[in-house]
Amino acid sequence: MSFSERVIPAEWVPQKTIWTAWPASAFEWRDDLAAPRRDVAAMVHALSATNRVCLLVNGDEAHDSARDMVGEAARLIPAAYGDIWLRDVGPIFARTAEGPLALRFKTNSWGGKYDLPDDATVGDVIVALAEKPAQHFDFVLEGGAIDHDGHGTVLTTAQTTLNPNRNGWTKEQAEAALGQALGAKKIIWIDEGLRGDHTDGHIDNIARFVAPGRVVCQSPVGNDDPNTDTLNQIARTLENATDALGNKLDVIRIPGVGLYRDAQGQICPASHMNFIIGNGVVVVPVYGTATQDAALEALQAVFKDRTVIGVSSRGLLGGGGSFHCITQQEPL
Repeated sequence: MSFSERVIPAEWVPQKTIWTAWPASAFEWRDDLAAPRRDVAAMVHALSATNRVCLLVNGDEAHDSARDMVGEAARLIPAAYGDIWLRDVGPIFARTAEGPLALRFKTNSWGGKYDLPDDATVGDVIVALAEKPAQHFDFVLEGGAIDHDGHGTVLTTAQTTLNPNRNGWTKEQAEAALGQALGAKKIIWIDEGLRGDHTDGHIDNIARFVAPGRVVCQSPVGNDDPNTDTLNQIARTLENATDALGNKLDVIRIPGVGLYRDAQGQICPASHMNFIIGNGVVVVPVYGTATQDAALEALQAVFKDRTVIGVSSRGLLGGGGSFHCITQQEPL
């Protein structure tokens, strides 16, 4: 199979299944499973009207609680996993001339920070359930570190992809590896992600393709926004970039979250960019902030053919991520 024959479909193409997982380890959630479970259940219900959702459940208690909160909105599938961040530890689904292909990459626990049992194998479980052939690669890559336009353009951050705690790549080595594995023809490099992001700056929390040649990112909010300089630099980088077809990007900025602290007073990487695009719907994380309605209105103007739904992600943020982080789409 030739590497040149593959493409990663954009997230907005018709989807067969959205894979996600149910919070199951009380230890990983500071003995508060109720909060993230409310968020996951709300996300599943928002998706289920127009999408087939497969929800992995780890253990009997997780199965029973998911059944009570999700009901018939998702197919519940027993599986072992460390935590629910399937975007990073699950497969990436590609298309090739020979048919669909699941790409499997190594995980090293986000640079050695969160070593959890079964995170390295849950991706193979999903591949088997999806009944797709798989190809394995001998390097670390997290799905949240890359974003695709469906035409060979990839967004990523140097902070993650070139981090010595992943593969120790140079930019040239990274571009060669992503070209071979993903069919990437053009990499657009953004320097860094949000303050407090334990993933080392994943792209899906700061900038997303929403159509060929069109990308959304955030504007800072308030004089105390800890990411003001970062968000403005992201926009400048995108405005000066071209895609794989040689076209300048249409950059749309929406209001960000601004300064957001957790119950311990720590600055959190809360972001409206961590949305999941499904068939007919876009589920956007919101945090009860003053700008969330404006952000949802701006995204609804972008996704004219889908219903944009804001769902609370305050519980999930306690684990460091949101809806895009816990899902992986399988295209038709």
